[in-house]
Amino acid sequence: MDFNLFNSLGARQMAIDVGTANTVVYVPGEGIVLNEPSVVALEVVNGVERVRAVGSDAKILMGKTADNIRTYRPLIDGVINDLDLTEQMIKHFIAKATGGPNLLSRGPEIVVGVPSASTEVERRAIHAAAINAGGRDVWLIEEPLAAAIGAGLPIEQPIGSMVVDIGGGTTEVAIIALKQPTYSTSERVGGDKMDEAIASYVRMKHNVEIGPVSAERIKKEIGSASSTPEGMNIVGHVGGRDVTVGNLCEIELSQAEMAEALHDVVQQIVETVSRALGHAGAEIASDIINQGLVITGGGALLTNIDTVLRDQTGLPVRVADEPLTCVALGAARALQDAEFRTELHAASRVM
Repeated sequence: MDFNLFNSLGARQMAIDVGTANTVVYVPGEGIVLNEPSVVALEVVNGVERVRAVGSDAKILMGKTADNIRTYRPLIDGVINDLDLTEQMIKHFIAKATGGPNLLSRGPEIVVGVPSASTEVERRAIHAAAINAGGRDVWLIEEPLAAAIGAGLPIEQPIGSMVVDIGGGTTEVAIIALKQPTYSTSERVGGDKMDEAIASYVRMKHNVEIGPVSAERIKKEIGSASSTPEGMNIVGHVGGRDVTVGNLCEIELSQAEMAEALHDVVQQIVETVSRALGHAGAEIASDIINQGLVITGGGALLTNIDTVLRDQTGLPVRVADEPLTCVALGAARALQDAEFRTELHAASRVM
């Protein structure tokens, strides 16, 4: 693929992976320039609501603010839940990634990743948000295709490649050959459902209520897709509120417990992959057996997720080198490629 840069006077190019959990911005020639939580904090001052903070600055306020400050996640399960907040969030990230609007007299050219199963209405909403946030031209690319490009899969060849992109709100699975998905599916299960499962498990087993930030932290520290003999010895600590007496407390959790908490969510991901494999034609199935599948997205960092998928599918499985940024990187490469750029432009005309 030819990834030479298109030089645009008065405009920059950027790829944005607007995820449920995090937003990643890639600028050709500079790399990843922004990777922050998809969170907006609103503050009410004299009866007027205004944006107090966005991204990392907003996430640290979650669950720790006064009544006049609320934190929101504009996307839920990969879908825009609040268009106005999404526009403000994207606008903030564009300005932060580029140094401010004065550098972009004509606005940037933007390519945005969207879930493969997103509806036309949802795609219009994403497109509108990027345009209203200052984008001069906006293209959309399906997230699993972008993830496959970013992971370095040979998608331009007549070889079937399979990618599993486990994000915060969705798990995207696609089988790709000759730059086109031959099959793709999107299941609304990912990192958020993992956090919810951990919080629910801790409440039911330990009678302790923990917040979503704490659940996410313990997932990253000791979360696992499967239980191992040494799992009982890998521990972490989390603070919360004892729901029986109301006291604050800190408890110890083991990796084995986290595997138990995450079992159902992990199985949903495995079932999504298995369904996709059932749609592979004979020749492509042969390619996938030889090539295996690649995992991208934040969920790829869950300990033993590759082992579980390998054991339950019987296929070779590897985690991409930079799983968190594959979608943004792949989207940028697609925009820089002459053939892909034409195809993205044609697809965007229906918006």
